[in-house]
Amino acid sequence: MSIFTIVLAILAVSQAYWAWRGYRFATRLIPDRGRRILLCGVAAAVYAAMFWWNWPLFGRIPSPVSLTLKDALVTAPFLWWLASSLMAFLVVGLFAIPQGIVGAARWMAARRRSTDSSGRAIASPERRSFLERTAAVAVAAPFVGGAYGLLYGRLNLETTAQPIRIARLPGAFEGFRICQLSDIHIGPFMPSSEIRKYVAIANALRPDLTVLTGDFVTFDAGTQQPVVEALSGLRAPFGVFGSLGNHDAWTGVEDSITELFRQVGVRILRGTNVEITAGADSLNLIGVDFQSHRRFGPSAPVVRLLRNIESVIARDRVNILLSHNPDTFERAASLGIDLSMAGHTHGGQAALEFISPEIAPSRLVTPYVAGLFHKPGSQLYVNRGIGTIGIPIRIGAPPEITLYSLTRG
Repeated sequence: MSIFTIVLAILAVSQAYWAWRGYRFATRLIPDRGRRILLCGVAAAVYAAMFWWNWPLFGRIPSPVSLTLKDALVTAPFLWWLASSLMAFLVVGLFAIPQGIVGAARWMAARRRSTDSSGRAIASPERRSFLERTAAVAVAAPFVGGAYGLLYGRLNLETTAQPIRIARLPGAFEGFRICQLSDIHIGPFMPSSEIRKYVAIANALRPDLTVLTGDFVTFDAGTQQPVVEALSGLRAPFGVFGSLGNHDAWTGVEDSITELFRQVGVRILRGTNVEITAGADSLNLIGVDFQSHRRFGPSAPVVRLLRNIESVIARDRVNILLSHNPDTFERAASLGIDLSMAGHTHGGQAALEFISPEIAPSRLVTPYVAGLFHKPGSQLYVNRGIGTIGIPIRIGAPPEITLYSLTRG
């Protein structure tokens, strides 16, 4: 059974749970049984209509590239509800465990007709009231957090200044600045107008080189032209280069979007390299399409990662790799790649790493979720991207533009 199937099953159970809670609330609010059934029937019909209207949950074809009134007033609240109610249901489950233990202890105490201090403490109304208030706050937190992630978190751009020390960096590239954007995912919640704002921000950083690391579209091949047009304003003295991601492959736009980018002066590297030259010195910039050692959606696993770039690695120069999937890092390090730049994970998108580094959905598929990683002679930086996938919410993983500064060391 796949992780996706398990999540869908839990989601279905969570929706049934909240429907039951809603009916119980209606029972207290509306004594008349006929009116109560009518109201609940209307609510169920509205819910079903919204579910049908927003199906499939992870993308529509065709997908708008601007925020429509329907997306703002129907799709966004519905997706907020799905994500928040699922998390709140899990919180309910967590609180049910201690409450069950307390209930069992009270039952045992009653059976034994115990009057010891522990029995009185368990039956304490103050303790029950405290647990109920705590549970209510904890269950409400996902709904508040989801609203924050939808209205603010996904737009709260962070520009990361990341120094990169490379022992064999040529002197001409001391202080060389590279700007990275990743995981654009153009759509109603990452419209063309928003992408152009990020382009302006990237240009204002005055990088020497700008790179793009894939997932320009999500599920609709028809959005490739608008995303290329939105990114066409990127400027850098040493050029703009990119690689492709898994969504670009899944939508079948790898060849066509490469040509569209070429027409606006952006070169997509697909198992190829280019020399970035400054005076007598140069860097070797390499790019690859999405590769994974495991099956990832429609993508077939690759037996030997990065096999298609072994011949273009320059042993006498610094090698920089653009690879959408950070899982290529171990293989890249063994091949002598000095620096890998990746995306793909969205930093977990909804991550609670400020509580624990392990609470990020992306850790289910990769240890390289976000930030800088090291191996002997090699480094990887995983950019959190600027777009979202599925639920337009970011919590603990703000969108990111990375500005690298290369230095010898």
